[in-house]
Amino acid sequence: MRPDGQDVTRGLNIAALAQRTGVAPDTLRKWEQRYGILQPERTPGGQRRYSERDVARVEWLCARLAEGYRIGEASLLLGKSDVAAAHTPAEHVDAILGALDRDDVGEIGLRLDQAFALHRVETVLAEIVEPLLQAVGNGWQAGEMTVAQEHLASEAVRSRLGHLLGDAGGGVRGVAVLACAPNERHELGLMTLAIGLRNDGWQVVYVGADTPLRDVLELAHRLSAVLVGISIAMPERVSELERALDETPCPDGVELVVGGGAASAAVAKRVGGRYIDGDLLHTVRTLRRLST
Repeated sequence: MRPDGQDVTRGLNIAALAQRTGVAPDTLRKWEQRYGILQPERTPGGQRRYSERDVARVEWLCARLAEGYRIGEASLLLGKSDVAAAHTPAEHVDAILGALDRDDVGEIGLRLDQAFALHRVETVLAEIVEPLLQAVGNGWQAGEMTVAQEHLASEAVRSRLGHLLGDAGGGVRGVAVLACAPNERHELGLMTLAIGLRNDGWQVVYVGADTPLRDVLELAHRLSAVLVGISIAMPERVSELERALDETPCPDGVELVVGGGAASAAVAKRVGGRYIDGDLLHTVRTLRRLST
């Protein structure tokens, strides 16, 4: 019996684990020794006893192998910690929020990496990243999360989206220039859109925050862009965007699209643009029509 009172003699031996999972004992031993996948307890007599967590980890690995992963790749995704891997997008969101609540930076990163490795990028963006950021934003506004926790989640997401933005690709649908409104610093939603459009075949020119709007519009003109997408998260940025567009109008033939938490149909009308409401997939599909 362990010091915490749990009777380890009730765990599974290697034969029972093999029967439960369909993986041969020799293979299980190899996975345990080489990859550290299994973490059995020891009986007073020194015999290994495997828990339900070990069963879940083996079953998760078998599912990844069936999808075409090699055991080394799958074991890296699973990790050698006590982190139980999530399966569905909703489980990923819940698990990341749980890690955030514990201020566990390492687990937040691990779970995001698992999500991107196990699901299509479009799925991660639409069904994991978007709901995650929405939940974090709501938690912060309700006082259930600190500013530090909000930044922790944002930076973890930002670093991974940044890697995806660095990948070349797209171009068959035309050029889309994406930027934040003047003095707007919230850009995660815009980064998500950039990746979604790139995967949809656009040549995305992402300039993000801290780029003068005059330079953004001149760049769009030089590149013969189909659209300029402007992200507005804070209401006070609307008037700043309006003033900037009065000084430098959007070039002829370039569609101005506004989005973000502070955007609306009324805001779009004020700045002479188009407002697209809805989730990422809806936005990408709507913008696709502009390229035809």
